[in-house]
Amino acid sequence: MSELLHITERTLWESARAAGTYTWSTRGRTLQEEGFIHCSFPHQLRGVAELLYGAAPAPGELVVLVIDPALLDVPVRVEEVSPGGPRFPHIYGPLPVVAVTEVRDWPHPDA
Repeated sequence: MSELLHITERTLWESARAAGTYTWSTRGRTLQEEGFIHCSFPHQLRGVAELLYGAAPAPGELVVLVIDPALLDVPVRVEEVSPGGPRFPHIYGPLPVVAVTEVRDWPHPDA
């Protein structure tokens, strides 16, 4: 499986670094509320970012977590959000900060 990406607010990531685990699913929803952490593959990230945060978030507000699935100790499933729709990776459990191999500012030049 290729790298997984998760876009989030910088402040939430900083809190997770201090705690050792990241437990947000998506904007405004926790892992506990949703049941999994929403992720994207690289080609899906821009659309997800625009859907959740709009076309022009405040500079420095968002970061992209680059996740190595081999470093996870919880299941990852690639699932359709709606029948026949695109498939997205979902992490079914807390994300240990050690599984995040890179943190990129958003927007990233490669996005």
